[in-house]
Amino acid sequence: MTDAAPDSHYTLERPEEAVDPQSIYRDLRDNTPVVQLSGRSTTGTLTISRHEDVMRALRTPELFSSDSSAVQIGNTRPLVPLQVDPPHHSKHRKALDPLFAPKQMVKYEPRVRELIRELIDDVADNGHCNFHNDIAEPLPSTIFVELLGLPVSRVNEFLALKDGIIRPPARSLEERYEMVKATGQKIYAVLEEVVEARMEERQDDFLSTIIDAKVDGQPLSRDDVVDIGYLFFLAGLDTVSASLDCIVAYLAQNPDHRQRVADDPAIIPHAIEELLRYESPVPIVPRITTADTEMSGCPIAEGSRITVLLGSANTDERVWDNPDQVDFDRESNKHLGFGGGVHRCLGSHLARMELRVALEEWHARVPDYRLADGLELRYSPGIRQVDNLELVW
Repeated sequence: MTDAAPDSHYTLERPEEAVDPQSIYRDLRDNTPVVQLSGRSTTGTLTISRHEDVMRALRTPELFSSDSSAVQIGNTRPLVPLQVDPPHHSKHRKALDPLFAPKQMVKYEPRVRELIRELIDDVADNGHCNFHNDIAEPLPSTIFVELLGLPVSRVNEFLALKDGIIRPPARSLEERYEMVKATGQKIYAVLEEVVEARMEERQDDFLSTIIDAKVDGQPLSRDDVVDIGYLFFLAGLDTVSASLDCIVAYLAQNPDHRQRVADDPAIIPHAIEELLRYESPVPIVPRITTADTEMSGCPIAEGSRITVLLGSANTDERVWDNPDQVDFDRESNKHLGFGGGVHRCLGSHLARMELRVALEEWHARVPDYRLADGLELRYSPGIRQVDNLELVW
């Protein structure tokens, strides 16, 4: 515990790094498992990459906190339950878990299947499409806006607000901070308006259910409902789209795997799990330390911001057999594509159902597709979205 974390020439923010993150993860694990990044939003942040260290961070929230000081995403109060640590976390999580229980997903699946068929109908006979714009973005965003109880007619506005938080175009750290802060206030305004309406009259949507939920026998405050809605707004409008982008982009470039999915729909759930492991569309989560500690022999001071590399843990050869091989028959696949520990993704069952239905319906109609000639995919850093996913068939 005598060596401080070295500086890294990686930022995890350059688009070129997001194209092939696996090689970067391997380099970090082998040479600098605790390293200080120098990106525009990560200066001074320590990144941990080995599976053992990642699991420790995820499983000890008393030391590696999810407190709102770990990352700035435009909110003015902690987002419940993501930025609330135990013991308060478990009380809120218990109230919210029923919304995303597997039996609830059975109710939502017909609507997901109806919508994906409509989207595919619009492009199937064209012989080409931008899969991100035509399928991957409108499917989960429309579904989640409906479930949350926001007006579907404003979905494009909501997507722009979401990107203003997750992918702000500002160049400097100061510009980025101000843009995220301003966008956050707009999201609050949207949610406060809808929550106010639901307080007056309930509907069959998530916000109404959250308003009626109780923690320790007491109803949630109005601010709590808005804060939960803020978290759902960002997660529900982005992560499934990015995951569908990454999965289909991989299949379009690997015809043997694509053909297997098309020929045997029963393999799709296994394919989803394996590609969530290998691609890790949501590759990082932030934490902040509550006391002095160490990892891989490197001292880490109290109050240090930590980037926890889920994507690296998912491909760590110290844990996985043949981690760089995509194997739909992998027997054990305890990946961290949905995070881990107490803050494991609340909506994982919804995400899995949407991905499964989308891949079933797409491959039933468009089984033989590939990337457009000459296309070089652009993956966004952070959450790995592919906005130029031009397919032909």
